[in-house]
Amino acid sequence: MRHTLPIAPQFYVTAPQPCPYLKGRMERKLFTALQGEHAEQLNDALSKQGFRRSQNVLYRPSCADCNACLSARIRVADFQPSRSQRRAMRKNSSLERNATSPWATEAQYALFRRYLDSRHADGGMADMDIFEFAAMVEETPVRSRLVEYREPGLDVPENPEAGDLAAVCLTDVLDDGLSMVYSFYEPNLAHRSLGTYLILDHIEIARSAGLPYVYLGYWVPGSPKMGYKAGFNALEIYKGGAWQPIGDPEEHSSETHPLSVDPIAEQVARIHLPDTRPTRG
Repeated sequence: MRHTLPIAPQFYVTAPQPCPYLKGRMERKLFTALQGEHAEQLNDALSKQGFRRSQNVLYRPSCADCNACLSARIRVADFQPSRSQRRAMRKNSSLERNATSPWATEAQYALFRRYLDSRHADGGMADMDIFEFAAMVEETPVRSRLVEYREPGLDVPENPEAGDLAAVCLTDVLDDGLSMVYSFYEPNLAHRSLGTYLILDHIEIARSAGLPYVYLGYWVPGSPKMGYKAGFNALEIYKGGAWQPIGDPEEHSSETHPLSVDPIAEQVARIHLPDTRPTRG
């Protein structure tokens, strides 16, 4: 019989940089490496505590004077689409979904490049080349899928390299749900609410797989870029060390108060890590 100690990853803090969601504020992240034979257990455990994955790193906002970024997830069993969300489902009923291994293609990058140039030209990913895109997709130490959505007969003269590819989502499969790591779509189809549709379809994928949650990343009160997530019912946010129903979104504006932030050492001390000791055998 052999015993190993529980995972004991090291946590670090990034240098402050301008926040992409709230003007005039600085962003800082608490992060740790995601690697080794227990990467999936660590990803599962920290995702339940508000962390997100980016390649082989898990991170959570830990800003010095703001606590506005709140991890969000949808309770699949309780979700009921709104009237506008049902319209989005009908508008996109012709899309064909195909879940593949996380392998980057030129068609995906062409769509990704067009999406960024149209919607996030001033964002932190605006200068990503095809090699960085491939790293984002392929450098995953956990169970990931690339979910492609194709529109038969789609013809976008401005983006012929993408073919009939209309939308893509990089998705992690957790032990309790699906985590939508990053998604992008054809800007010419924005009128079809593709971003909303991708979430709705992932809810259906999770339901069919018996998974209770779909993780959406961060919701930021008062941010136009992130406000749409509050439009999904059965939404929970990770706040005060626990998941809770979002309730009235307006009640969370106080999270931008500087006294709402706990010291880094206290944040790290409250993180629960998975016990990966082998069973007797």
